[in-house]
Amino acid sequence: MDKDRIAGAAKDFAGKAEGVVGNMTGDAKTQAEGRTREAAGTVQNLYGQAKDAYDRRGDTLREGSKAMARTVQDNPIGALLVAGGIGFALALLMTRPPRRPPPRWRYYG
Repeated sequence: MDKDRIAGAAKDFAGKAEGVVGNMTGDAKTQAEGRTREAAGTVQNLYGQAKDAYDRRGDTLREGSKAMARTVQDNPIGALLVAGGIGFALALLMTRPPRRPPPRWRYYG
């Protein structure tokens, strides 16, 4: 867990508590400050989550490639058929139909 996530969660909680106190006392300024602090805490928490996800991106890629290699080793014929099917579908998508010559106008008169 990142320090930004912890600080963000703390600010979020403090903002909610301040908003509740403002609601109980009827003070609009305290309510607004609580909402502001809550929003700042939420943003900081989300920033910490994004930073953690960015730091873990290499691990996820390595785990995915290992799983793919394991699947290919367990079933090489199936992997070959899937790869061939994908190649065939891409070839169909990338080829274009042949051009037809423009129609010629004939005068029968």
